[in-house]
Amino acid sequence: MSISARPGSNGSNAITAAPNGRRSSNIIGRAALLLAALLIASCSQPSDGPPQRVAASDYSAFYLWTGVKPPPAMDRAKAVYLLWGELRRNDPSQIIPLRRSVPTGEAEEIWLVVRAERLDWGDGAYEQLLDQAQRWNAQGTLTGVQVDFDSSTGGLSGYAGFLSNIRARLPRDLKLSATGLMDWPANASEADLAAMRAALDEIVIQTYQVTTTIPDYADYLAHTQRLRMPYRVALVEGGDWTPPSSLARDPDFKGYVVFLLRGGAAEAG
Repeated sequence: MSISARPGSNGSNAITAAPNGRRSSNIIGRAALLLAALLIASCSQPSDGPPQRVAASDYSAFYLWTGVKPPPAMDRAKAVYLLWGELRRNDPSQIIPLRRSVPTGEAEEIWLVVRAERLDWGDGAYEQLLDQAQRWNAQGTLTGVQVDFDSSTGGLSGYAGFLSNIRARLPRDLKLSATGLMDWPANASEADLAAMRAALDEIVIQTYQVTTTIPDYADYLAHTQRLRMPYRVALVEGGDWTPPSSLARDPDFKGYVVFLLRGGAAEAG
C-alpha cells in the first residue's frame, strides 16, 4: 500500500505551513500519522516479510522421489522421506516398487513413503508394505511409514479408518505419518481431526501443487493449531515462501520438509 502526501495549493506535494505559523508541529503531526499508517499496513500483511525462494541448503528435512539427484544438503539431513512405491488406481492388490535399494545414511529420521491412489487395498499390498518396512528397518534405522494420499476434507473419516488399519499392522517400534492438505485444518470437522490424531504420530502439510507454491497458503496455515498433533510443513524447492509467524508460536510445529525437484530450484513454477 502506498502513502502519498496531500497536494499543496500549487499542485505540488510540498508540506505547507499552517496559517498560525506552527509548521513544525504540523510536520510532527503528519509524521505521527504516517508512522501509524505504516504500522497498520504492516499488520495487515498476510505473511511476515517479503517472499524468499526455497533453497535446499537452508533446510535439513527433505522429500526425495525416484529420479531426483540428492543435493549436497542431503549430507547433513536430519529427516529424509523416501518414496518406495505406489499403489495405483488400476490395481489395489499390489504396490509397484520404485526404489529397490535399502537407504543408507546418518539422518536421524528415515521415513518409507508409499504413494496411494486408492484406499481399498488387497491383503497382498499390506504384506508388501510390511515386508519392505521390516527390510528397511533391519538395522533399526527406519523411523516409520508415511502414506501419501490426497484425501478430500469430506473423506477424512474414511481415510482415518484406513490409517488406523495400517497402524494396527505396523510393528510397535515404527511410527505412522501421512501427507496432508492445507484445507484439512482449515475446514475439517473436529471429529475427523480427532480421528486423524488417533491414527497418526505426525502429519506433513503440503503447501504446493506440482511445482508451485499455493498463493494463499498463509490463510490456510493460520488454522494449523486445530490439528493438535505434531506436524511439519512441506515446501517445494524453488518456490516462493514467507514463514507465517503463527507457526513459530505453535509447539506442535516441528519444522519444514523440502520437496526436491529433478531439476532443482530451476524446475519450480
